[in-house]
Amino acid sequence: MQRITRSPEETFALGEELGRLAKPGGIYCLNGDLGVGKTVFTQGFAAGLGIRDPVNSPTFTILQVYEEGRLPLYHFDVYRLGDPEELEEIGYEEYFFGSGVCLIEWAGRVADYLPAETISVTIRKVPERGFSYREIDVEEET
Repeated sequence: MQRITRSPEETFALGEELGRLAKPGGIYCLNGDLGVGKTVFTQGFAAGLGIRDPVNSPTFTILQVYEEGRLPLYHFDVYRLGDPEELEEIGYEEYFFGSGVCLIEWAGRVADYLPAETISVTIRKVPERGFSYREIDVEEET
């Protein structure tokens, strides 16, 4: 499925829609350049799960856990991992194979650790269409 958003609010709304549809064990791999809207999408996704806490990118902590929604949300940002094996140090299996939902920014950096079934969310800017214009592809990977 491809969606077009023309504002951060629309990107948030798409994330919110997918958050309402999320199921336990879902792993969403967020792809896109810096500043493309991955965090805005994640904030919407969290809202769709019923999470009211502020949601920010866990760039320096690698993982943020939000438990007050209808499902726990495990928000990873693996951009700054020095080595993908660092995932083992934080006990990634508990999150990847648990009862919550994982959103993983820069998931390609840890591809060897991902299960076969994930949902890929790729966000792209198209500058010639406007500053806030985004093309967002959502695809199930198997």
